[in-house]
Amino acid sequence: MIDFNLSPEQELIQETARDFANTQLLPGVIERDENQIFPNDEIKKMGELGFMGMMVPEEWGGSGLDTISYIIALEEIAAVELATSTIMSVNNSLVCQVLLDWGTDAQKSKFLNPLASGLKLGAYSLSEPQSGSDASNMKTFAEKNGNNFIVNGTKNWVTSGENSDLIIFFCKTEKEAGAKGISAFIIEKGTPGLTTGKKEEKLGIRASDTCELYFDNCEIPESNLIGNLGQGFSIAMQALGGGRIGIASQSVGLARAALDKTISYSQEREQFGQLIAKFGAIQNKIADMATNIEAARLLVMQAATLKDQGKEYIKESSMAKLFASSTAMSAATECVQVHGGYGYMQEYGVERLMRDAKITEIYEGTSEIQRLVISRELLK
Repeated sequence: MIDFNLSPEQELIQETARDFANTQLLPGVIERDENQIFPNDEIKKMGELGFMGMMVPEEWGGSGLDTISYIIALEEIAAVELATSTIMSVNNSLVCQVLLDWGTDAQKSKFLNPLASGLKLGAYSLSEPQSGSDASNMKTFAEKNGNNFIVNGTKNWVTSGENSDLIIFFCKTEKEAGAKGISAFIIEKGTPGLTTGKKEEKLGIRASDTCELYFDNCEIPESNLIGNLGQGFSIAMQALGGGRIGIASQSVGLARAALDKTISYSQEREQFGQLIAKFGAIQNKIADMATNIEAARLLVMQAATLKDQGKEYIKESSMAKLFASSTAMSAATECVQVHGGYGYMQEYGVERLMRDAKITEIYEGTSEIQRLVISRELLK
């Protein structure tokens, strides 16, 4: 059974995250979106609050909290700015979690500690230009050379690729072995031969940078191998399973913001001599939005609870991401519709919700991939 009551500590986390989002993120959200400004100062402050390594034990620089606490904070950040919540999600769910689950003590001391404490920022690089949803279709290759690996290739869709301090990336170490020939590595910015491509011009989450990475005879030490050779794909898939809980929570936050704006506007806007909140068509939209948001949040809570209990949660995390992302897209679209022409204007902050929402149905596995994961788990 899921306990729907938040603990006093979790309520404090929720309050702290909500206050930070409204006072520190909200004032500059339109400018950052319009001009693609990375929220450097805001991310540093989130690190000081303990939001960048929430599920990492205190001994490794984190906050030592559970997944429920993490999704509570993430929802609050996403309700104000999805771009910043994406940076937070990647650092927590993918980068820190991989190092926590698979890293050696030496790797945790050198890399995890500064990441979890917010002193450094991490990126996660799985995709390549030719791979798409077929993540194992990689060409980037790491060749063993004594106690080092020499890496050549191109990675793309790297969140925080430009602004991160280090990257966890996946590449082939055995060319003809398929997914079993993929390994995971850590590479630090400044490594000779590692360069970033131009920042992508995106539809949404424009304050979060996305770019390509180019590896040209990059030499990295064997000590930067995560896990064993050939374990990379398993590591990546496990990380994405947990990461999807974060994406689902982001989706709930965005959908909630759309609902709040819809309710507020409907209680102010008059048409035909009365508030539009009195029209049945508007009431129906609000009822459907609210019901779907509550259902999505329950799916997120279920997946997070299973993860915290050490139980299987892959199916549930995919269900949460699938439904919550669809809810976010629908809620944002309906929010724009209720606002009418004003919803199409930047100053109302509604069109940004619609632009941002779409990515939740795409990154960390499209909705089609989530259906594939769910069906495979059910048909085992």
